Amino acid sequence: VGCDRSKNLVDICGEKHFQAFVCDALSVPIRSGSCDACISIAVIHHFSTAERRLTTIRELARLLRPGGTALIYVWAMEQEYKNQKSKYLKEKNGSKNKEKEMNTGTAQRPLSDQGPDNSSQDSAWSDQLLNGLKDESCGAKPVADFRLPVHTNRTSFHSQDLLVPWHLKGGTKKKEASVDTVLVPGGSKESQELSPVFHRYYHVFCEGELEAACRSLDCVRVQKSYYDQGNWCVILEKL
Repeated sequence: VGCDRSKNLVDICGEKHFQAFVCDALSVPIRSGSCDACISIAVIHHFSTAERRLTTIRELARLLRPGGTALIYVWAMEQEYKNQKSKYLKEKNGSKNKEKEMNTGTAQRPLSDQGPDNSSQDSAWSDQLLNGLKDESCGAKPVADFRLPVHTNRTSFHSQDLLVPWHLKGGTKKKEASVDTVLVPGGSKESQELSPVFHRYYHVFCEGELEAACRSLDCVRVQKSYYDQGNWCVILEKL
């Protein structure tokens, strides 16, 4: 059974005859202890505070039966690990579609523009309070004045809390007032049109940060913690 905040993605699952429903990772409408296994891939790094990120892990644990396992993947601050670049960095000069993910500059946006995950509290500071981890441990810069840097796609991260540009293909859908627009490079007619650019919030995890959050819960134990192609990963077991 799958779940997602996006109704469109859930509808695609239905078309493929998979079981899926719309819900929030902070409160999943499934009975406690009813799942043999749970998978959370590229979800938790979209929550803007350490408290919310921990709540999603606790919610995964609640769903598991005793002895059940959960796999969690989050985006890593360290995109170059043990002298090896991640696939994300290596694809910088890849396909033509990847080239459209251009540098949108170093502009900053207020945290209040993030949408449902916004918070008046600096998430880097709340991380330190919750996990005893310091941003300086992985070279991250603390967020200042509640403004977030806009990340340059296919480059290393310089902040744990940032906005990542996402370009709407074709630019044919209705533009929202809060959405930036940029010229798509190239010589075609389509490239001359303005294309909407969405900015999606991410908190990228330092080494040990996800594992420390998991270990703070007494209802699970960490079976394995590892790095995989620019992601920090943990396998949990419900006690």
